Amino acid sequence: MTLFNKIAAVALSATVLASPALAEFPERNIENIYPWAPGATMAASQVIADAMGGELGVNISVVSTPGAGGVKAFETAMSRPADGYTIFDGYVAPLVLQPMQGNADWSYTDFTPLWSATSNAFAIAVRADEDRFEDLPALLDYAAQNPGDLRYSPGNAGALPHMVVAKVMQNSDAVAQLVPYPEIDNAVRDLRSGILDFIVINPGVYTVNKDSVKILGVLSTLERSSETYGGAPLIGSFGLDMGMTDLSPMGWNWWLVRSDTPEDVVATLREAMGTVMNDEETQNRLLEMGYVPTLFSPEQYEEIVGPVADQLQGGIDAIAWEKEQLDNM
Repeated sequence: MTLFNKIAAVALSATVLASPALAEFPERNIENIYPWAPGATMAASQVIADAMGGELGVNISVVSTPGAGGVKAFETAMSRPADGYTIFDGYVAPLVLQPMQGNADWSYTDFTPLWSATSNAFAIAVRADEDRFEDLPALLDYAAQNPGDLRYSPGNAGALPHMVVAKVMQNSDAVAQLVPYPEIDNAVRDLRSGILDFIVINPGVYTVNKDSVKILGVLSTLERSSETYGGAPLIGSFGLDMGMTDLSPMGWNWWLVRSDTPEDVVATLREAMGTVMNDEETQNRLLEMGYVPTLFSPEQYEEIVGPVADQLQGGIDAIAWEKEQLDNM
């Protein structure tokens, strides 16, 4: 070996020793920052996380970080490095509703989307032995012809289920007396006892109470939402326009990372999550839990999430309309 070659070899060895080894992402476990207390939706996220971790060869843990309507979880995730090891479990409340209401200083455009995850549609339910209303149009027609006669609950007043049903009722000029409950389970009890005429229910509550309620209509434009309510009809099957489409009238989440995350890391995460979300076994597990895999790709993020704020504002306006109608009775 010539002197020049010896010097070059020594220099190369020194460079290799002085530089950190280039490791492929991911080389350690990943966290998904989930914005609520542990519950059914967290279990659905963990199904996706476990399958996605299997694709990547690492563990993905779903970390419950409740507080301030989801804002705490987003703030926690934003405080972490933009290295792909922290994923935002981007639910509609912290991603869209909280910024709308001035409780957060970000927009959905401030994040890089992976894939959409799941949705849980709401539905209008009556008692299983209810014989006054043949279907959803019959109930809405009665409430239009007899404003204030019926009593209903969406759970918490002003929350997302209330926005959705208020918009549906406004579009039909239907008015019913609002009876809020802190927990929808309490509303189910009062529906069974006859105190309430109908309620707005979610798939988890329906699954537990399916023998004592009847679904008149599923408040969704996504076909598979019907599957989580035993094949009950979608509102569109009656020719009714609910004024909301796609993800707007339901609870949902879209997994995200910080906008400054390296492109190759984003590509790796997207490939793994896309594989998982399009896997039939994963889809069936989620459906059995009452959650519809939404299957919107990263390229559809703007198209799908962009209109949500405007459509939810329509729901907020419908609540104000409902209050006006009741106040004037």
